[in-house]
Amino acid sequence: MAGVRVLADGKTKFTILTTKPANPAAPTAAELNAGIDLSCKVVASDFNWTATDSEKVNEPALCDDANANSLGKSNYSVGFSLWRYYLVAGGADPTDDAGFEAVKNKGTTLWGYARMTDKEAVAAWEAGDEIYLGGEFTTDTPQQPQGGGWQKFRVPGEMQVGWDFIEVGAGA
Repeated sequence: MAGVRVLADGKTKFTILTTKPANPAAPTAAELNAGIDLSCKVVASDFNWTATDSEKVNEPALCDDANANSLGKSNYSVGFSLWRYYLVAGGADPTDDAGFEAVKNKGTTLWGYARMTDKEAVAAWEAGDEIYLGGEFTTDTPQQPQGGGWQKFRVPGEMQVGWDFIEVGAGA
């Protein structure tokens, strides 16, 4: 039987952890499921959690007639907008607004993990799930977007360490 393509809509799960996992390059399903699931709290149109072009090392020999670049250090792009959530009685909702609370202070170190497979974004993490990018990142000051719509803030970040195409580890 041949493989099938899967539309990307509704398939990206994004979880942040405020505590470093035992093995950040292979977090367990228990660690990820205990984290803050932002899959339904981040604006899809500006979600940016991806590898970008690596640095180039350009050191051709005197006899080379082309640049013959080599790939150097990896680079990543991090940024996303979060909706704010409030209690009907007033004030921030401590449960639904947990994601914003975790990212609202500049310089906060967090661990983020994103899955984009054939699973729905809301499906729980399981051992063996492919994580297309995991990383330790630092937040910058949240920015208020221009225009209307729901209250939200854009949170830029800087990846400190990235792990490309890793798997959810086994264990508790």
